[in-house]
Parts: sequence; structure tokens; C-alpha cells
Amino acid sequence: MSKTDSAVQASRREFLKTAVTGAAAAAVLPATAIASEQETSKAGRSHVSRFVLDEMSLEQMQNVMQADAMSSRYICELYLSRIREIDKKGPKLNAVIELNPDALTIADQLDRERKAKSVRGPLHGIPVLIKDNIATADRMQTTAGSLAMVGSRPPKDAAVVARLRQAGAVILGKTNLSEWANLRSAHSSSGWSGRGGLTLMPYALDRNPSGSSSGSGVAVAANLCAAAVGTETDGSVVSPAAQSGIVGIKPTVGLVSRAGIIPISHNQDTAGPMGRTVADVATLLSVMAGVDPEDAATKDAGSKIEKDYTRFLDTNGLKGARLGVVRKYAGFSLDVDRVFDEAIAVLKKAGAEIVDPVEIPTIGKFDEQELLVLLYDFKADLNAYFHWLGAGATVKSMKEVIDFNEKNRDTELKYFGQDLMIQAEAKGPLTSEEYVKALEDCRRMSRAEGIDGVMDKLHLDALIAPTQSPAWTTDLVNGDHTVGGCSTMPAVAGYPHITVPMGLVWELPVGISFFGRAWSEGKLISLAYAFEQASKMRRPPRFLPRLPLPGEGA
Repeated sequence: MSKTDSAVQASRREFLKTAVTGAAAAAVLPATAIASEQETSKAGRSHVSRFVLDEMSLEQMQNVMQADAMSSRYICELYLSRIREIDKKGPKLNAVIELNPDALTIADQLDRERKAKSVRGPLHGIPVLIKDNIATADRMQTTAGSLAMVGSRPPKDAAVVARLRQAGAVILGKTNLSEWANLRSAHSSSGWSGRGGLTLMPYALDRNPSGSSSGSGVAVAANLCAAAVGTETDGSVVSPAAQSGIVGIKPTVGLVSRAGIIPISHNQDTAGPMGRTVADVATLLSVMAGVDPEDAATKDAGSKIEKDYTRFLDTNGLKGARLGVVRKYAGFSLDVDRVFDEAIAVLKKAGAEIVDPVEIPTIGKFDEQELLVLLYDFKADLNAYFHWLGAGATVKSMKEVIDFNEKNRDTELKYFGQDLMIQAEAKGPLTSEEYVKALEDCRRMSRAEGIDGVMDKLHLDALIAPTQSPAWTTDLVNGDHTVGGCSTMPAVAGYPHITVPMGLVWELPVGISFFGRAWSEGKLISLAYAFEQASKMRRPPRFLPRLPLPGEGA
């Protein structure tokens, strides 16, 4: 252990001694953290040591920094020590692919600003992890998990990174992901990248964290950061958020700039906040949202963007709300159905009017068209990103990536291939007739004949469904084998989607999804927050090596 780590550990012990025995305990250690530690002791199942920042919210961190009980540097040191401890002593989660060597220097500057009575906002001094497909023009890499991208240098920060820095967030590091945001192979295992290895799911280490924002979801769930940023094309924020027992928002396409993010599709891509509470992701979204001349999709967002999404945090947000239950997205698991029905009961008790079921006739009718659009977009948009990198690019085209992978099969193709990349490379320009037709079909069936159609017909405020099946066992031989999920309709429409923990199935988290019309983030946050506060279903992970068999106990 280094002198720095020793000092951090000593400071942590001293802080725990004073905080837990004094009045500061209520403000600094959330009840959930204390409860989870007691459960840990009873079960005797975890060698992951107690962490002073466990389950601490962004607001609580701001409070302790304002009270001079902690500094941004100290909080960053605690998280850095926690990440290193888990990587060295286990369980090695592989959630963080790289740490920012300048994080503490940045934290020091923000501490000086605070002492000078200059606080930039609710993210001032807060350590945030970002997915490794989001460009940073600093000493960190931006690789999408691919060894072909190691050494590439973006000309500037991604727009969302620039907004986070301006708001005072400390970019603590980059998170691992499903390589190329999971559009390399139809038989991939989520959470694996050639550069970062396999991300493990902290609730049961043999289970899959889902993707592609695997590392971001796991890092938040395991308390390796205050909050994180992921990206989604179809499910890549909400799916890992649900499986890691946290909150994730996939915003309306155009609410958050994609400039500087390694792309799949300009029609569906967006960055999204991931946190342990609805309040935390609303705080993060308030900073991330904004018009950017470098992303044409944001031009329509000007009048739609809220300056502060936390104003929608209303415990009474469900009263009078009319919610449609999309039963076709359920039914894949009796256990998930039971938890979902319990969640619906909570919604009703909180004042929501439930329309159950609602039928969306286009569900499952445009899967082939979506994939076709993504393949065309992937080639065009990725090649455009390489052009943006310019002299900082290590590879210049999708074709060069494919060739690199073939030459490095032992590291890049040892578990699954690159069949989707090869299909994408074979596609023509975005003016191709089959592309134009597929895109039109996707938009019509997901919007007018999908979300907008059913919500208008039934006068709904939002649609609800189980977010996804519980985490499956990671299978590097056969790849992912999820059995259910509701991400595709809002993803293809480009509409907002938020997932919130709704319970556990066999020790594994499952989430409830709220999704609806374009630019309805405020309404969805209000609904999700009211449900979260009424149900309180977030449970910290227990780092089980595997799920216990019946009769074994936990």
C-alpha cells in the first residue's frame, strides 16, 4: 500500500470514529448504508469492507463539503482507494477501465474555489465516472473498449464532458463497456471489451451486468463513484441500470449533445445519467442537457430543455397520473411478474390511475428494420468520428478496425466475432432506398403507431413495464441470453425512458420502466421519483460469488 493509500485509510478510520458516534452520522451515513452493513454482518457473506461513502447522495456530498466535513479531494481519494482496493483484493469488478491521473489536481482547484465562496452548482467537486466511448482531451484514453483505438487522441472534450467540467464535476475516470457499445457481434457477451476485460455484476459475480454501459452501472451500484454517465442506442443505459439496481435515464434524442461520443447511430444514440437515486440522475441531467451547434439533433431541444430537472422531484407526482401497463413486455418470468404487480399496487396506492393492459400492435414488428438502420448508421457515423479525430486517430475507418481485429484475433476475437461490423461495412450510403424505407418504417411504427398512438388514444401520462429480465449467467461460449426487455420502442422512437429499482428476484435487482412522448423527461422524473419514495426498493449489492441454490442460504 502506498503512503497516499495509507493516509486515506487512516483518515477514513478517524472520520468514521467521529462521524458515526456524533451528530454528523445522520447527515453523512445514509440509513441504507448502515442497514446494509448490519445485513452484511448477519449474513457473513462479503469480504468487501465497509465504505464511508456507501449510498451517499449528491446532495449529501454537497452538504458535507459545505460544512467543511469533507473536501472534494478527500471524497475523490476515498473513491480512488475504494476502486483500487476492490481491484486488488477482489472482487475484481473490472468496472473502471482507467483512472484520471489529474483527478486530485482538479479536485484541489475546486476546493480552492469553494473556499473562495465560488460554488458552480450541485455538481461542484463531485466525482463522476464516464463511459469509455465519451471523448476527453486529457491524459485518459477514449477507446470504446477496443485495442484498435488505444493511443487515439480526441481534439477536444465531448460536449457532455465540457458541460460536466464547467459545472464543477471531477471526471474520476472511464468505465468499461461492451466493446463498440455492443454492435460488434450478434453473439457477444455484454460487459466484455478487448481493452477492459469482463465486467462483473456485484449482486452475483457469475451474472452478467448487461450493456453496453456495463461499467457505469456496476460502478454506481458498487459505490465506486457518486454517479456515472452511460450511452444508449437501444437499452444500453436502462438495461445495465436495471440489472445493477440503480436509476438510469435515456433522454429524448437531441436533449443531450452527442458531439465527441463514439457513435452507433445518429438516429438513436444519446448519453444518459446513471445514479443510485432519481434525485441524483435529475441533478446530472440538468447539467448534461443543452443545445450544441455541433449536434444538429439538439436544435429542436432549445425550448424543450428544463434548466433544472430536480424541480420535478415531487412525492405526490403519481396523484392523478394515468399510466398504461404494457403487458406484452412482461410474462417472461413469474417472479418478475409478481414484483411488477407489487409495484403496480404501490403506484395505485400513491394515486395513479392504472390502465391495464394497453396494446401496442407494432411491438416486435420493426426489429429487422431497426437493425438495418443501425448497420447503415454505424458505418457512416463511425467513419465520421474517425474523420473528426483527424491526426489523433489510430485507425481511419471501420474497415481498418475490422482488419485490426482479424490481425489480433487472440485478444479481440477470442470470445466472439465481428459479424455485425462486417455487415455494417458492406452497407452503402444513407441515401440507399432500403435505408430510407427502413428508417421511415421505424419512426412510424415506434411513434405514430406506437408510443404516441397509444398514449393519445388512451390519454396516458406514461407507459410502464418491467425494464428487463433479471441478470443471466455470463456465458462467453454462447453469448447473452436475456429473455425480456422494453427498451426498443422508446429507443427507436428517440423518446425518453427511465428505470427505477422495483425489487429483487432471487437476490437480483429488477427495474420498472416509465417511458413516454418526446421531451417528457420532467413528467417521467416526477412519476419515477414518487414511485421511488413510496417503494424504497434500492438495495446495495452483496457481492455474492454466485446465487445460492435453494436451501443453501445466502
